Amino acid sequence: MHQLYDEDAPKKPTNLSLNSDLLTKTRALNINLSATLEHALKQKLAKAEAEKWAKENKAAIRQYNAFIEEHGCFGDEFREF
Repeated sequence: MHQLYDEDAPKKPTNLSLNSDLLTKTRALNINLSATLEHALKQKLAKAEAEKWAKENKAAIRQYNAFIEEHGCFGDEFREF
């Protein structure tokens, strides 16, 4: 499977601006800000990559679906369900 990013890359300090009340409440709950942000960014990156892939392959997907619609799927004649 394609790796979204190098998970072994070194950490880099970053300055962020956050809503002060949100920050206070998350710190009170001992929520790990770095881990939470990394998780959220990973999800955003995965979604963006999936959308990019779908856009780049839209024509091929359309052609494949048209072929299956016309000819059926390989092995359909052997399927028992």
